[in-house]
Amino acid sequence: MKFGVVLQTNPPAWRTVQLAELAEVHGFEYVWTFDSHLLWQEPYVIYSQILARTNRVIVGPMVTNPATRDWTVTASLFATLNEMFGNRTICGIGRGDSAVRVINGKPVTLADLRACIEVIRPLANGGQADYRGNLLRFPWGADSRLPIWVAAYGPKALALTGEIADGFILQLADPDITAWSIAAVRAAAEAAGRDPAAVTICVAAPAYVTDGTDAGLAHGRDQCRWFGGMVGNHVADIVARYGADGSAVPPALSDYIAGRQGYDYNSHGKAGNMHTDFVPDDVIDRFCLIGPPATQIERLNELAGLGVDQFALYLQHDAKDATLAVYGEKVIPAVNTRAAAKV
Repeated sequence: MKFGVVLQTNPPAWRTVQLAELAEVHGFEYVWTFDSHLLWQEPYVIYSQILARTNRVIVGPMVTNPATRDWTVTASLFATLNEMFGNRTICGIGRGDSAVRVINGKPVTLADLRACIEVIRPLANGGQADYRGNLLRFPWGADSRLPIWVAAYGPKALALTGEIADGFILQLADPDITAWSIAAVRAAAEAAGRDPAAVTICVAAPAYVTDGTDAGLAHGRDQCRWFGGMVGNHVADIVARYGADGSAVPPALSDYIAGRQGYDYNSHGKAGNMHTDFVPDDVIDRFCLIGPPATQIERLNELAGLGVDQFALYLQHDAKDATLAVYGEKVIPAVNTRAAAKV
């Protein structure tokens, strides 16, 4: 299993760069960031510094969207970084949440998400794209290569992912929901004539390492409760579209938002967000990895057994450096056991 870290681009920007450097030192292979241009700093500027100060990590947004940037601009950003740093970028993309809602927009349709990918992918992979009636290309970008991974929860979005995406991002770590989601993506890939195994599976969720005490668990839950609220924004859209009877999505995903009453995007992704009090402890325990290293290793092995290729760790809490260190020293080596030198 590969490991990634998901950062917010809070000022100072150099702190984000520093965390990316630490992540690489501790064995993480991917550095992702939020992409919400009003709530946080512009990620692509920061990517250039992360790439310049690291050696191997791959960087990209988790996730960007088709609404806030012209699609050709997005493709050019990636292709330029690839030309400068040797194809070390990845594009996570979805319909849009905080970036569009803060400016009173709304998530794009799945048709527009598909059309956006069909422009970004060829342009950022050295090809040509039909955009607004014009056939376009980057004369300088022939060698650029960009994987595109789609973030999805609902049935139609999962189907789109299986049909066209290089990878699937599931932003929660509940094993049952993970199994259901992966099955939907793989079924759609097979129906589209693709090899289901060709779609890389990424689970992204907060991880908080505790000392195994009840007090440590309670503190870890409070540090990660924001995540249930973030996921709840997407689930609320799904329930509004499909209903809450459990026929479209598992009740384990939809039931908990019954107590949701609005959401303040000024507190988006922040520990202590008062608009996430509706999220119960059991949801935090299912969606996140909270506990001592052994507990987290057990969950990660379970996810790997379901077909998860990457775990991306959200690092929005009060133990950023310590979490990276424990993962580097204890968790990653236990999940990815090295082969013996002498056989």
